[in-house]
Amino acid sequence: MAANNGENNLEELLRPGNLGEYVGQEQVKANLKLMMGAAKERHESSDHILFYGQAGLGKTTLAYIIGKEMEANVRSTSGPALEKPGDIAAILSNLEPNEILFIDEIHRINRLVEEIFYPALESRRLHLVIGKGPSAKTFSLDLPPFTVVGATTKINLLSAPLRSRFGATFKLDYYRNEDIEKIIRRSAKILKISISDAAVRKLAEASRFTPRTANRLLKRVRDYAQVNKIGEVDEKTVAETLALMQIDSIGLEESDRELLRTIIEKFGGGPVGLKTLAAALNEEMETIEEVYEPFLMKIGFLRRTSSGRTVTDLAHQHLSPGKDGRLV
Repeated sequence: MAANNGENNLEELLRPGNLGEYVGQEQVKANLKLMMGAAKERHESSDHILFYGQAGLGKTTLAYIIGKEMEANVRSTSGPALEKPGDIAAILSNLEPNEILFIDEIHRINRLVEEIFYPALESRRLHLVIGKGPSAKTFSLDLPPFTVVGATTKINLLSAPLRSRFGATFKLDYYRNEDIEKIIRRSAKILKISISDAAVRKLAEASRFTPRTANRLLKRVRDYAQVNKIGEVDEKTVAETLALMQIDSIGLEESDRELLRTIIEKFGGGPVGLKTLAAALNEEMETIEEVYEPFLMKIGFLRRTSSGRTVTDLAHQHLSPGKDGRLV
């Protein structure tokens, strides 16, 4: 438990505190500055905001930055935690004026909870039903001004009525390598790690265009350097750390390579259906779709076709004998 708390504290330490420190997602930041600036001039709470995109791209970080920029407290919950109407009613009825309610995995909110949520988002009113049957009574409670910030990796699973009640919806994309390098340098400075430019570049190339992955790898490099009494992290230190973690030069982990090799060796490179592939890998279909496929498709190693998944020539080349991507 203590070790886990230490990791969580590090995550908080590395998290940018304002939009100026937040690297990348320039279009999203420009729109947020406009929204928050206008709301502050009017002395109002910001409109409700929805972020979507792959895990680790900064949705939670942006929610807390909004809180700091708006000088508002952030209350945090998640979709799975809101199982009953009473769960959301308890949270909403205790909100202070201009507070921000951050809901992670908002696509997993129970549909019964959604129905209570609609008037709260739209007109800041909470309708409560007390009792059952003919004796049931409905009470309405006025809510103070507040902002809901939702985050999801599956925007397609949000119902249209819920999605339409957000005043702004932003997609967070994968980061450019240059931005990942800036994030690594900033994190290294915070963690007091001496690291060469070549090491930063090599680490960025293996970070899957994702800040969370970059910071995770940087922390493991720090551990390796500390245990091996290495003063400055260089390219060799990064390479040795990645090899120990079975991560290759472009960020593929053993599970990624296993998926690609399975399609190549068992199904002739594809196409193969998702259900069949999941059975061959002994993995859940959702795990393949949400964890493995987005990055493999981003780098052009995997295609989704109407007939199933297909491995590309780029993947064949990367996994061929003698290539640095093939870890044995």
